[in-house]
Amino acid sequence: MSIITSMEQLEALYGTPNESSTAKEVPHLIPEYRAMIEASPFCALATSGPEGLDCSPRGDPWSVVRVQDDRTLLLPDRRGNNRIDTLRNILRDPRVALLFLLPGSGSTLRVNGRAVLSVDPELLESFVVEEKAPRSVAVITIDTVYFQCARAVVRAGLWDAARHIDPKRLPTPGRILAKLSEGRVGGETYDREWPARARASMW
Repeated sequence: MSIITSMEQLEALYGTPNESSTAKEVPHLIPEYRAMIEASPFCALATSGPEGLDCSPRGDPWSVVRVQDDRTLLLPDRRGNNRIDTLRNILRDPRVALLFLLPGSGSTLRVNGRAVLSVDPELLESFVVEEKAPRSVAVITIDTVYFQCARAVVRAGLWDAARHIDPKRLPTPGRILAKLSEGRVGGETYDREWPARARASMW
């Protein structure tokens, strides 16, 4: 196996990016980028901390983040598994990266920035859904933002219903939990009860 071990080797292999790959990157939102974010109900949020890296899905029925201004995004922390890996990381290393998906579009949007966690009562109240507020909101200051071309989404056929996977072909969460916990948690009961539990604890 031949391994790349230097920046010189890497750059020689890939060459110099063309202007269309570099001109799109700016340190703030432009109207076009704002429109893309406001149309995105889902993003992956990447963070780093002493224990390692974390990449966590975030989603809402509407825009997954709120644009406060051209340099600031607000991301509520909705109900989850309470591992708080992402939040622990942000407390110790504020750097974050977000990848926004737009259902039906091949383009994605990337944001790199720095986050702090706010528990301001008025801010939390502004994100209430079904009388439930998030416990915290990540206030993200944008360092850089740019769109990613559609090649990866097109290659994956991500929005092509004909290529969607039948969930019955996959191992269920209950089955995985039962195997890893030697039957202490999970199993068929977990899978059967999860849809109702999720509806009751969505927010």
